Amino acid sequence: MQTTISCRKASPADIDALHGLIQNYAAQGIMLPRSKEALRRHIDSFFVAEEAEKLIGCGSLFRLGADLVEIRSLGMADGYKGKGLGTMIVSALIEEARAQQVPKIMALTYAVDFFVKNGFTVVEKEIFPEKVWTDCIHCSKKDRCDEIAVVRILD
Repeated sequence: MQTTISCRKASPADIDALHGLIQNYAAQGIMLPRSKEALRRHIDSFFVAEEAEKLIGCGSLFRLGADLVEIRSLGMADGYKGKGLGTMIVSALIEEARAQQVPKIMALTYAVDFFVKNGFTVVEKEIFPEKVWTDCIHCSKKDRCDEIAVVRILD
């Protein structure tokens, strides 16, 4: 039996599953942790992917300035990498940025090839002081950050 994967805006009912997915990545040191309270406060910025009513992926859009948003907390459940799920979520986030009339989307990532395939360009992270002063100053890797910055300019 074939099931369909869908992508939608997150709701408060998704918080526990979102938290579990994000904490799995955070435990590996590849995503910043998010508390359930932070997820509650920012639930309207998240999109989730689900299959058979099970949350299997997520991503959020965080405003860094009038003309810049960041893709953050992009991840998927084990077994779903390489199946187009990440692209589905990023496409939804891009459409959300367009709806908000924000012309630039950035991300800090280890998955550079994925973002390049989705129309992003590698750039120096120092061109995003908004990000540095919002999150990076609180990160344990701030003095030795090994993530790569990518950006996409929307048309």
